[in-house]
Amino acid sequence: MPKPRPIDYADASPAVRAVYDDIKATRGVPDVNNFWKYLANDPQGLERTWASVRQVMAPGALDALTKEMIYLAVSVTNGCGYCIASHSAAAAKAGMSEAMFGELMAVVGMANETNRLVNGYRVPIDPAFDV
Repeated sequence: MPKPRPIDYADASPAVRAVYDDIKATRGVPDVNNFWKYLANDPQGLERTWASVRQVMAPGALDALTKEMIYLAVSVTNGCGYCIASHSAAAAKAGMSEAMFGELMAVVGMANETNRLVNGYRVPIDPAFDV
């Protein structure tokens, strides 16, 4: 199988350009990042993924900073370097300080450690937590 290549705006189909245009307008950026350019190899997947991201990351009960920090924490746990870079930048833009990043990483590390301990010991859920 050939290695996928990014689809730049000039080479994109009208359907892909429409998604790119929406991403650029929604995010106020001059171009889409590489994630979207690679997803454009599957135009339906690109459209579906953008629609989901736009809906989940839209303003709601959680503010933009909280959503970006959660996304960053999950990306760290999953080991996705691209997502760590992307959502670190987005979280910083939304107001994450260096101190907040440090505390976030401490929580991520602690949660991963204790989750593994619980799984290893097969700790049953306390009745008080089983709600």
